[in-house]
Amino acid sequence: MWRSACGLSVRAAERAIHRKCSHRLYAHNAEKPPPQSSPRTQAEKERRRRDKEEAILSSQHNNVEDQGMKWSEKERIAYSVSTPPGEKKDTTLPFPSSYSPEYVETSWYPWWEKEGFFTPEINDRLPHAVNRSFSMCIPPPNVTGTLHLGHALTVAIEDALVRWRRMQGYKVVWVPGCDHAGIATQTVVERRLFRERGKRRQDLSREEFLKEVWTWKKEKGEEIYHQLRKLGASLDWSRACFTMDPVRHSAVTEAFVRLCDSGLIYRSEGLVNWSCALESAISDIEVDSKQLSGRTLLSVPGYQNRVEFGTMVTFSYPIDGQDGEVAVSTTRPETMLGDVAIAVHPEDPRYQAVHGKQCRHPFADRLLPIITDTLVDMELGTGAVKVTPAHDHTDFLLSQRHSLPRLTVIGGDGTMTPLCGQWLEGVKRFDAREQVIDALTEKMLFRGKRDHAMSLPVCSRSGDVIEPLLKKQWFVRCGEMAQRAIQAVDEGQLEIIPHFYNKTWCSWLSNISDWCISRQLWWGHQIPAYRVTLSDSTDTQEELWVWGRSEEEARERAAGKYGVTADAITLTQDPDVLDTWFSSGLFPFAMLGWPQQTSDLRQFYPNTILETGSDLIFFWVARMVMLGTELTGQLPFKQVLLHSLVRDKHGRKMSKSLGNVIDPLDVISGISLEVHTRSDLSSLGNLDPRESMVAMEAQFVSIATISLSLSLSVRPSGEDISLSVSQVLSCRHFCNKMWQTVRFTLGVLEDRGTSPLNSMDQWVCSRLYSTVLQCEQGFERYELHSVTAALHSFWLHSLCDIYLECIKPVLSQDSGAGELGLIDTVHTGRGSQREKQVVRAVLYHCVSVSLALLSPFMPFLTEELWQRLYLLKGEGGDSAGASLCLQPYPQSSQLVRETFCQSCLVQRWWVCAHRTCLTTGLQALSPGLCVPGVTRAVVVSILYLSRRCDVWMYR
Repeated sequence: MWRSACGLSVRAAERAIHRKCSHRLYAHNAEKPPPQSSPRTQAEKERRRRDKEEAILSSQHNNVEDQGMKWSEKERIAYSVSTPPGEKKDTTLPFPSSYSPEYVETSWYPWWEKEGFFTPEINDRLPHAVNRSFSMCIPPPNVTGTLHLGHALTVAIEDALVRWRRMQGYKVVWVPGCDHAGIATQTVVERRLFRERGKRRQDLSREEFLKEVWTWKKEKGEEIYHQLRKLGASLDWSRACFTMDPVRHSAVTEAFVRLCDSGLIYRSEGLVNWSCALESAISDIEVDSKQLSGRTLLSVPGYQNRVEFGTMVTFSYPIDGQDGEVAVSTTRPETMLGDVAIAVHPEDPRYQAVHGKQCRHPFADRLLPIITDTLVDMELGTGAVKVTPAHDHTDFLLSQRHSLPRLTVIGGDGTMTPLCGQWLEGVKRFDAREQVIDALTEKMLFRGKRDHAMSLPVCSRSGDVIEPLLKKQWFVRCGEMAQRAIQAVDEGQLEIIPHFYNKTWCSWLSNISDWCISRQLWWGHQIPAYRVTLSDSTDTQEELWVWGRSEEEARERAAGKYGVTADAITLTQDPDVLDTWFSSGLFPFAMLGWPQQTSDLRQFYPNTILETGSDLIFFWVARMVMLGTELTGQLPFKQVLLHSLVRDKHGRKMSKSLGNVIDPLDVISGISLEVHTRSDLSSLGNLDPRESMVAMEAQFVSIATISLSLSLSVRPSGEDISLSVSQVLSCRHFCNKMWQTVRFTLGVLEDRGTSPLNSMDQWVCSRLYSTVLQCEQGFERYELHSVTAALHSFWLHSLCDIYLECIKPVLSQDSGAGELGLIDTVHTGRGSQREKQVVRAVLYHCVSVSLALLSPFMPFLTEELWQRLYLLKGEGGDSAGASLCLQPYPQSSQLVRETFCQSCLVQRWWVCAHRTCLTTGLQALSPGLCVPGVTRAVVVSILYLSRRCDVWMYR
């Protein structure tokens, strides 16, 4: 009867305490809703998006997870001692009463950097060094702007891995870099040039404009590196590189020449994604798909009024030589000036009678053959489609199948070409759309317009609507290289983590198309290809091209190729530049000095691992694998670790277009809501006011580097992170808990004893051993969420909630507890001098080992706290041993595994606690009751440990 009643009360108390102590941040195994059985329509997606906005803006939804959170300005404690840059911080100062990020994060990084702790050469000074290396590159952020939380997540994960391996004695190199970001940088400088001097790029020569870009790069280029240092990234700055520096430029030129020589790069005419605002081709990753549920008015660069999209226009082509017509439907009626045929499905019964006939174009007076092809969707529109090969990817394929001509009716600047006739020549494409509809109406060929759900391609850089255009460009043949990349994963040579991305990898690479690498920009690596003009040639239409590492080499190649003397050749270098992703694809080996056979390349290539966002698996990771294998004969890395996206607390992807991007420096340093709101409103641009409200509701004010790094490392790979202020604040509270624990430890620490341990000491040591084991396993599997969860649980629950509470009476000089008579078994009251000596030794052991375990995730705080323990104990040697970041990482094999009968310990506690309850007239033990003779530590410890003995307690 007693056991049953007691069991019920314990269960209730246990659940209450567990709810209080376990933060939802670590509940990463929650069930996910089952996937939808069928794809949603565009209208359904739009409805759900609007419903979500309503939920975000409703008072019932707002701040549910933050209810009850107390917001108050924390005391800011500054480190006031003047410390020259690179000098070690003075930790002999009095220990501050509370944790303050401003105090903790001062001066440590310049000292680490000056001492060379982040270089692989430091390995020679480590007594625990091993003959193994670990190499990794940081995904080079764009030089144009500031880091966002996605970058912060990347840095948090990579820095943890790098610091862990360095503490294990590996020779570690983590190379920082910055990407020249061709389109983004040129756009920023062009805007600045127009704003400050009222000039456009075309008003300057190419050399003058590039001089402006390099000036801007020198001014702004260090901002990224400053942010990385603020994040605590232990990068080897002596090896920092820029994708346009001389070494990397040499690598890009070498790669282009080698790929041309092997036939993998070729020049051809093909359809590309064209931004009329930038007047350049852009890559797939720079194209955003805007989902429209129907008629929508959108702002387009270069147009004063909004332009209508999301409608389907139907018009007719009269059949030549007989009565009748064929109606076609299109979302882009302005392209009908480039129509060269009409296509129908061969099995469509509506058009059986018109197979092989022709229609007459109402404006160009040319005949359009009616062709049949299975590519046609009979259910879309009228079932008959206009074929415009120069402005549509599917139509381009049809033109190849049926040998159709390709007429370009929209120019690179977005205006109609002379082929359209004088009435449309020079007219902007979307203005021409209305004129074409009016002209069709006048000729009584217009058949109507209706709403149509569609996906609109938009340039992420300029906001312009993408126009597929036919251009002569340089392409990379990807077929064979893609097959080798697939084979590498299938055969286990390349491991992708998480493994469920293997299927995505194989599926995408199996259907890859050739890669357009030409960009019509001035900023970037100018293509090392030269158009050849022969002095005695009369054919000006045919293009003759050569390539070379220099103009002199190209001239020699041309002379040999065309059988003429070098003097008879005129070379003109291609004005286009290479796609930024081409130079980024070379980064794993170019950063180590390739094509030169440097010592770094021999020692650290292939890289050990690549860590990056899952959204870059195709546009960057796949291209690195293809180019690395082709150019070096080896995979560029052995493993790929993909993390998921950082989303706002409503689960939406952070993007500038949504206005919910957060600067990690705001999280680190903190920012007032007023300033944060004002800066965000200025960055929201042309967002709809409703969307602006949603964006602002998803933002938050923030806390510190350590809190940010820890809060970003608590989700399994593959799970997106919906980050909110409560998560960062929870980690901030954990930092303060660590601070207070070490502060208490320093206050009681004296000489460490070696007396035998009692049951409670054995228990906490066993929990520490288990935590070290979990950290080892988690790191080896790259499951950093399990590492941080184990460390959080040990420090907060095992060490603070239980062990510290148990030993406080022992260390107290006048404790009145101890009537239970259990001093020889567990700590429940005042202890002897021997017992105090033991608990001090165990406490020091737990704290010092835990700080080393946490160091990869919290380098600033753990260094600050460890240095104070280090000074107190007087340990260490040279400067390499004087930093926690170079101490050996704890290993379970080096710890004594404490074993004891936990159930017996809990049973004895319950018997004694029950006797005390009976003597005081209490019927059941509850953590909310004040029980004379039983310390709070005993109650909490029983409730915690009993969770691990449920079979015995509640049978």
